[in-house]
Amino acid sequence: MNYIGVDLAWGEGTATKAAKETGLVRIDSSGTVLDAGWARGIDAVVEWLVSNSAAGDVIAIDAPLVVANATGMRECEREVAQRYGQWQVYANPSNLGRPWFGGVTLRQRLEQVGFVYTDGRTPPRPDTVQFFECYPYTTLVGAPELGYEVERPRYKRFNPALPSPAARRHFRASECDELLRRMLRLTDVSPALDLRSHPVTAALIDDESPLNDAAYKHREDLLDAALCAWTAALWAHFGLERCQILGELDAPDTEGRIPVIIAPARPEQRLGGKVARPKRKNVGAMRLVEPQLAQVDGATTATALLTVAASVLALDHVEDPDSKAFESALAAVLATIAGLKAC
Repeated sequence: MNYIGVDLAWGEGTATKAAKETGLVRIDSSGTVLDAGWARGIDAVVEWLVSNSAAGDVIAIDAPLVVANATGMRECEREVAQRYGQWQVYANPSNLGRPWFGGVTLRQRLEQVGFVYTDGRTPPRPDTVQFFECYPYTTLVGAPELGYEVERPRYKRFNPALPSPAARRHFRASECDELLRRMLRLTDVSPALDLRSHPVTAALIDDESPLNDAAYKHREDLLDAALCAWTAALWAHFGLERCQILGELDAPDTEGRIPVIIAPARPEQRLGGKVARPKRKNVGAMRLVEPQLAQVDGATTATALLTVAASVLALDHVEDPDSKAFESALAAVLATIAGLKAC
């Protein structure tokens, strides 16, 4: 049995704009990296996965795979905030109004070639290739092996508290290098991940993180794919002993698929675990929604506040700095509030 991680570029590209890179990593049951690299576009990703997988393998994909809700966010994304918010981990909202569906397209294409989507409620099957949705941030804070006891590493977005773009880039690079040093610990655990066992992933360890944005994103995509592969191995080895299913009670789509995220979890991150509420507040984002909140009719104040708070937390952690992505996320927040008005 092998384990594959896919850090999918959510946008599928157009006739005039190429798709962004997708990171891909495949490891075996000993943690040895068998293949690693990048692909552009859904066709290339599917071709790579079909060529590098066999019955019994498990694939973990960082992208929304099942999206049936018209507005707002999926239940699994709400539960990310509920279970992991203390560690500053939140999920971007996904709904049918968003402009990118790369994950859904990939799921459809994989099902066409015989791969099977799993919601994690049953063990891996030896007779087929299964795949599921994951979220690397939950792996980082949900796996004690990596040592992120307080909060997630800030290796994706710039830290706005720093005084200059140069300082933010240096800090981001240092956070990434520290994360990779911690990932070396996975060489000697079960399941294992040995980044030094393949020249492409070994370069993550041997080379310092670049400051240039494009070069950094290239590196980050591979890192996240490695985390996804290890998440696939963790679920395959230990199931719900080490992982939890976020969104398990959400409504299925028309073909019975439940939109879930399979996430490594500490005991205190599980349903009923004693987790303090996140202390971080996004005052600027809250100002954007206060006028809308004031108009909510027919819903209790508590329900309205909880819904808006979850939306604001997700908005604050939009990972793509592109202003269009922010605008789309804001639109999802306002759509959620509009839904409250109709209650």
